[in-house]
Amino acid sequence: MFPNLFAAKSEPAGQIEYLIVGLGNPGSKYENTRHNAGFMALDYIAEKFGVRVDRVKFKGLCGTGLIGGKKVLLLKPSTYMNLSGQSVTEAMRFYKLPPEKTIILYDDISLDPGRMRIRMKGSDGGQNGMKNIIYLSGSDRFPRIKIGTGAKPSPEWDLADWVLSKFNEADRKAVYEAIDHACSSVELIVQERASEAMNKYNS
Repeated sequence: MFPNLFAAKSEPAGQIEYLIVGLGNPGSKYENTRHNAGFMALDYIAEKFGVRVDRVKFKGLCGTGLIGGKKVLLLKPSTYMNLSGQSVTEAMRFYKLPPEKTIILYDDISLDPGRMRIRMKGSDGGQNGMKNIIYLSGSDRFPRIKIGTGAKPSPEWDLADWVLSKFNEADRKAVYEAIDHACSSVELIVQERASEAMNKYNS
């Protein structure tokens, strides 16, 4: 009997070892906005490592795959940014994962487009999605990758309007350079090579 050459790609065996989360807002009106850099990063990671993020679970969209030899769950919360912790903590509880095994990717307006920064723990830095995750989990020991999206061009800009504005082409290109480094950083972090990732990619 011939094998089914068109069978769906099987899920990697074993337990989920890491949860990788991209923060953003669901819906087409928020696509390619500064606040959705985390979603953009997660989509990029999913494409690079061949993971389909299309399963509805944990108040979001998720999919499993292998990164750096580790079985991971990629997650995009559908709760809107300010309630991201509802989705993240639900997935953490289900897989019994500690904050140290939960990597969060999100936007940071204090960094210029094209820059990124890895931190292994710390405060939310004013980012509302991270604030909710820390509040609901009771811990700040989350590895996080902050993707620069640029500061307001002038004081007159309302902050909410700025973070929900779309990238121009130059900024978008720069952000994807940072996202490519973030993708490589995720692979190093799950291999317990976070110091190497920080030395190589922190800017």
